[in-house]
Amino acid sequence: MIHSLRFRLVVSFTLVILVVIGSVFFFINRATQDEIRQFVEYVAEMRAERMEIVLSGYYLQRGDWEGIQPFVEQWGNLYGQRIILTDANGSVVADSEGNVLGESYAPDSPGRPLSSPWQIDAIGTLYIESSDVGLIALQILFNEIGRFFIWGGLIGVAIALVITFLLSRRVLAPVKALTSAARQLGRGDFSQRVQVKDKGEVGEMANTFNFMASDLEQAEQLQRNMVADIAHELRTPLSNLRGYLEAVRDGVIKPDADTIRSLDEEAALLSRLVDDLQELSLAEAGELKLVCQAENIGELIKQTVGGLQAQAATKGLSVSVDLPDRLPAVNIDSHRISQVLRNLLENALAHTAEGDAITVTAAQQGNWVEVSVVDTGEGIPAEDLPNIFERFYRVDKSRARATGGSGLGLTIAKRLVEAHGGTIQAQSEGGKGSRFSFTVPVAD
Repeated sequence: MIHSLRFRLVVSFTLVILVVIGSVFFFINRATQDEIRQFVEYVAEMRAERMEIVLSGYYLQRGDWEGIQPFVEQWGNLYGQRIILTDANGSVVADSEGNVLGESYAPDSPGRPLSSPWQIDAIGTLYIESSDVGLIALQILFNEIGRFFIWGGLIGVAIALVITFLLSRRVLAPVKALTSAARQLGRGDFSQRVQVKDKGEVGEMANTFNFMASDLEQAEQLQRNMVADIAHELRTPLSNLRGYLEAVRDGVIKPDADTIRSLDEEAALLSRLVDDLQELSLAEAGELKLVCQAENIGELIKQTVGGLQAQAATKGLSVSVDLPDRLPAVNIDSHRISQVLRNLLENALAHTAEGDAITVTAAQQGNWVEVSVVDTGEGIPAEDLPNIFERFYRVDKSRARATGGSGLGLTIAKRLVEAHGGTIQAQSEGGKGSRFSFTVPVAD
């Protein structure tokens, strides 16, 4: 309960209200004390002058101070102050509290001398104890204003509790939804999504969660597909190998040169698949070793294309190279970039029919050289284009090895290009061919 966000909101609102009310009360008290002090001093001065006039008149009529005690006691009770009257010799003739009558009185603070019209010397001295102006001001403020602040604070706290309850439900609802969805996501339910209409930070957090859930769901699906595809890719050559071996064991076929060649082809396919998986895992882990140096990209393109001309001629395709007169040297691992280009060309050959053409171009773009493989083949459907660099993803769902390969070529090409700091992308339109391009850095 103490660690809940709702409790923290209640405490925060309450503290804010108390601090505001306390601050306002403090400043009003300071200002009121100054005003009341001036007022009390003014009133005290008026009282003292009035008592001086009355006492002087009393002495004028009586000629002495006899019988003045009741008047002084009455004033003390009325004004709530101690009043002492001494005669000309300093002897107390009246005390509002009656404690020092007849005694000599010489306080530290001077009194107010009393005089008579026919006497030059003072006829006595009036002493009035000063009141605690700050205490009086505080009492007045508390009695008259403080209760309004207390009630206002209590009402404010009550309103804060109500507002906090309402706001906490609104604010915490998406948080609770996110918490619940995150728990379900942690248990493997990647279909969880949070529907939040808030456009602020909470809404942004919900959208981020939904994007993360989508990515995790896609990654989970790709992982499942990868396991199924690996199993399929391994099952086919293994089944073929087992079938050949069983046939040889049962004497159905003879272990002649053709049989051994077929076995070798199936083993080669298995070896290539394992090598591709290993290479891909190294690339994704960032542990792929590159030996980069300045290379002539034009010569590398020509050599790679030349190595595939025979395969292209078998399918009745033409592969041409269109390069500018001069290209800068590039900083690459020539073996790896040749592998990238070969994967792109093999992909183009697999999806280009007889009579179509494949063209390889290169052009400098700032500090990069872009290499492109353009074909006039069947193209890639728009819904498949974003996924073609995913491992084991095939546009041809039949998984036929004649059209689909192992499904790792483009993924490996992407990782190798990114290991060089470049980018790879694909552009295509169904029935109008495709364009694959990648960039490599210019050598210093």
